[in-house]
Amino acid sequence: MFPTSRSPASRQLVCNIGHARARTIASSLGPAVVSIPYHHVSHSTSPVRRVNGVGRTYSTRLIHSSTNRPKPTDHLTIDNASSLSTYEPQPSEMPKTPSPLAVLPLTNVLRSWMTTTVSSSPFLLPPSLAAMSVLAHTTNPALNPDRNPLLRAFLKKTFYAQFCAGENPAEVRQTIDSLKQIGFSGVILGYAREVVLTDSETKDLASSAAEGGAAAEECIRTEINPWAEGTMETVRLASHGDFVALKFTGAGRQALYSLSKRLPPSEALGSAIDGICKLAAERGVRLLFDAEQTALQPGIDDWTLDYMRRYNANGKAIVHGTYQAYLKSTPATLSSHLAIAAAEGFTLGVKLVRGAYLGSDPRDLICDTKADTDNQYDGIAEALLRNSWSGDGLLQPPNPQETKFPDVNVVLATHNRESVLKGKALLDSGVAKLGYEQVAFAQLQGMADEVSCELVAGSHESPKEMEMEAAEKETGKVEGNGNKPQVYKYLVWGSTGECMKYLLRRAYENRDAVQRTKSGREAMGREVGRRVRGLFGISS
Repeated sequence: MFPTSRSPASRQLVCNIGHARARTIASSLGPAVVSIPYHHVSHSTSPVRRVNGVGRTYSTRLIHSSTNRPKPTDHLTIDNASSLSTYEPQPSEMPKTPSPLAVLPLTNVLRSWMTTTVSSSPFLLPPSLAAMSVLAHTTNPALNPDRNPLLRAFLKKTFYAQFCAGENPAEVRQTIDSLKQIGFSGVILGYAREVVLTDSETKDLASSAAEGGAAAEECIRTEINPWAEGTMETVRLASHGDFVALKFTGAGRQALYSLSKRLPPSEALGSAIDGICKLAAERGVRLLFDAEQTALQPGIDDWTLDYMRRYNANGKAIVHGTYQAYLKSTPATLSSHLAIAAAEGFTLGVKLVRGAYLGSDPRDLICDTKADTDNQYDGIAEALLRNSWSGDGLLQPPNPQETKFPDVNVVLATHNRESVLKGKALLDSGVAKLGYEQVAFAQLQGMADEVSCELVAGSHESPKEMEMEAAEKETGKVEGNGNKPQVYKYLVWGSTGECMKYLLRRAYENRDAVQRTKSGREAMGREVGRRVRGLFGISS
C-alpha cells in the first residue's frame, strides 16, 4: 500500500515508486531505452550507502572474518566511520530498482548465458575444452581460425566476443567505448600474442642470453621486438586512467633465462621495458606486471620493484606488481616489499589476486584450503585499504622498529562477491585510509559480470554521494570520481588465432570455479527472464 499521508516525503515516495516501476519496464528492453531518472528515499537519520540500491543491510564484520554469503538483494549501509548500521528499511520504503545486469545490452546477456551454461555443464564442458585445446595448439591450417574463415566467424561471434576486445585498433576502441558507456571506469588491456618455443629452444635458454651471439640476435628480432611493439601499441590503445597488463615471459627466451636465474633483464629487453614504462607514464596509463609460476616469481619481483623505484612517486603508481593470495609466502613477500617502498620513498602498486597457477605451482606452497586463501586475500586487502600493518599478523614489518607504511595504490582483482563487498564496505565506511582514487576493482571481461555490474549500478546510490555530486554541479567544481567505485574489465586483443590460448585458459578457469560459474549462469538466466517479463508488462 502507498502511504496516505500528504507530507512532502510521502508524496516524494509515491513519485519515486512510480519512476522505478517505469524504469523497470523500460530497462527490460535494454539500456538504450532507460531514460527515466529515479531517486532513493530513506527515513533513516543515518547516511545509507548501497551497493545495488535494494534489499537489506549487510552486517558489519572485519574483512578477514567468516561471513554468510550475502543475498543478491543485500546492500551495504554505513552508520558511522567504524561500523555498519543495522537499520532495516521497510519494504514500503524501498522503490524497486532494476537488476544491476540491466546495464548490459541484450546480446551480451544472451552470450554470457550461453557461455556459462556450457562452462557449468558436466556434459558440454569436456568436449568443448578438448576442441579448444586442439584449436589453441594446432599446426593444421584448416583448424587455424586465422586461416579458416568459417571457423573464425563462429568463434569471433561467440567465445571471442565474450572475452576479447578486438582484432585491430578500430575494434578495440569500439569495445572500450561500449564498456565505458555502460558505466565501467575503464579497461585493463592485454596483448594476446604469445611466443611459442620448441622443446630444443626451451632446453637451450643460455645460448639466447649470450650477448652478440646468433641466437641472441634472433631472440631480439623474433621475440623481444614483436613483444615490445605489441605492448607499446596496447599502451597507445589505452586511454588515460586505463591499465595495460604485460607478461615478461611473453618476450621469449631471454626473459625466461634471466628470470629463472634471477638476473636483470638483458640490455635489449631492459630497454624495451623502459620504453613501455615511459610511454605509459606519458599517457597516464598504468601497468600491471603479471605474476607467473613460482619458479620465475622471485625474478619478476626483482624487476617489478626496480621499475617501481623509477616510475612510482608522490602517491601515484604507474607500475603494479601482482600478488597471489593462494601462496603461503605472499604475506611475507608483500610485507618485505612494503617495507622497501617505505624505506626508499616510492609508491607500491599492488594488484591482489587469488592465484592463477594452481595446476603448475607446487601444492605445498599453496594454502591448504580455499577458506585459508579467502581469509588471506581479505586480510591483506583490509590492511592495504587501512594503509597500516595488520593486527592479525598477516602483514607485519620485517623490522619491528620500522613501522612506517608506504603510499600504496591497490587493484582488487577478484570474482569473489564477498571480497568485493567487504572491500567496498571499508571504503564507504571511512575506516579505510585509502579512497576510491587509490583503489580499483577488476574482473575479467565475460566473467563475474553480475559482480562488476553490481559495483557499476551501486556507484551512485549513497545519499551523501548524491549530495556531493549536486553540490559540485552547483559550484561547477567536479573533481572526478573520487567518491565512486572504479570498476575495470580485463580483456585482451589480437587475432582470433592469437587469442585461442587465452580463451582456453578462461575455459579452464570456469571449469575450476564451478560454483561461481553456476552463479553466473543463474544470474544471467534471471536477467533474461526479467527482460522477457518486462516485455509483457509483468513486474520482475
